[in-house]
Amino acid sequence: MVGRIQIGSRRSKYGAKKTIVDGIKFDSKAEAARYAVLQKLAHIGLIKNLRMQVVYKLAVNDQLICKYIADFVYERNGIEVVEDVKGMRTREYILKRKLMKAVFGIQIKETK
Repeated sequence: MVGRIQIGSRRSKYGAKKTIVDGIKFDSKAEAARYAVLQKLAHIGLIKNLRMQVVYKLAVNDQLICKYIADFVYERNGIEVVEDVKGMRTREYILKRKLMKAVFGIQIKETK
């Protein structure tokens, strides 16, 4: 069960408000809300192994290009799901999404 929610007063350049749920700081209210939903899904057994802020090193020909940090990673029906809560798709995110597909064969699930 998700506990206390606290919303910060500082906004990012895209208007997202930092939000704290259960002592965990999220970059936006949307990300915090998605965490609450995923926690419920994990509690009833529809997903398992929920992790947050998972880092993927994106390298080409052994050259590190950048890192992608997934908002959430979990297993659903035996398949690993990499999920990102998006309000705005930046050029940087679009490039990293393409690299995740090219390097790891991972299609990022986007939620709004």
